[in-house]
Amino acid sequence: MENGLLSYLGIDPAYLIILLFIIELILIGFLISLQMKYNRMKANYQSFMKGKNGKSMEQSVIDRFAAFDELEQTVRENSEDIDKIYKKIKRHYQKVGIVRYDAFHEMGGNLSFALTMLDEENSGWVLNAMHSREGCYTYIKEIVKGESYIELAGEERESLDRAIYQEQYDLKNIDED
Repeated sequence: MENGLLSYLGIDPAYLIILLFIIELILIGFLISLQMKYNRMKANYQSFMKGKNGKSMEQSVIDRFAAFDELEQTVRENSEDIDKIYKKIKRHYQKVGIVRYDAFHEMGGNLSFALTMLDEENSGWVLNAMHSREGCYTYIKEIVKGESYIELAGEERESLDRAIYQEQYDLKNIDED
């Protein structure tokens, strides 16, 4: 056997046996890993298929698609409702401005006021309540897109500006505090 192939190539048979043993150990490791993955997949499959056959699986899928269709219809209805709500909100009063003042400079207090209520498009009204010793007088003026067709008093104009530019007035009040 000295004239064998391994002798001809100059390879010691002991090295070849050790190399084959290492390769065999690596393959056994792969085999164990694959067997574990297979067992987990088989357990998951059996759990999924428990009590079901082809017909019941088909019905289950059909039921899921029906549930998705119902959900899609609900989302569509909710979107329409939200659009309706947004349209209604635009017409409701969202902006408020108020200025207190002493109308006749005789009471010693700021009992008179101008109150402005506006919607999103800056349309609404200004209510002016002037308090004096003889009584209280109220006036209301219509506001359309931030403007009045009737001339506004100084306090009414300030109240209107506070309503229209309320974010800027809020920031000033925060800075002053």
